[in-house]
Amino acid sequence: MDWVGYELHPGTPRGGLPLASYLSDAGAMLGYVKSFAAGFGLRDLRAPDRLPSTRRALAAAQYAREAGKLEVFRAAAFDAYWREGRDLDRDEDLVHVARAVGLDPAAALAAADEAGALACVDAARRAAREAGVTGVPTFDFVAAPGARPVTRVVGCQPYEVLAEAARRAGARRRGER
Repeated sequence: MDWVGYELHPGTPRGGLPLASYLSDAGAMLGYVKSFAAGFGLRDLRAPDRLPSTRRALAAAQYAREAGKLEVFRAAAFDAYWREGRDLDRDEDLVHVARAVGLDPAAALAAADEAGALACVDAARRAAREAGVTGVPTFDFVAAPGARPVTRVVGCQPYEVLAEAARRAGARRRGER
């Protein structure tokens, strides 16, 4: 599996926008997200009140990928945003995440604004658009590496939906032949 960050709202300015200016019923959407997360045992989610700019965090994630720490950076960034209420567009919050996973905070912060890392963010967005990605997360289930997707699942979906998509792509439960 390869995680590729996708800038969902590329026009969002630094500092973000009030969520209510983007969604007609932000309260209902956030209620759904909290309820969905609670179904997986995550009861400490903090509902954001702003639509964040994710551009700098995704560029810092590129640095983490190159340093071999993408998975731990990604997990720490999601926790920082969804559980700690941090704004990953702010320098001090990006430094917090970098430090938490053993990355050089100054290098991570430099990467957040570095032209090459930002070009990777733009390239990932173009590739996603060309592949027909319309939302996050998007999971493409394939029968073999390099094959066309058998099934695409978009958005936060229950475990059963993901398990069925994996089954259709040929995955089997452990111990099943």
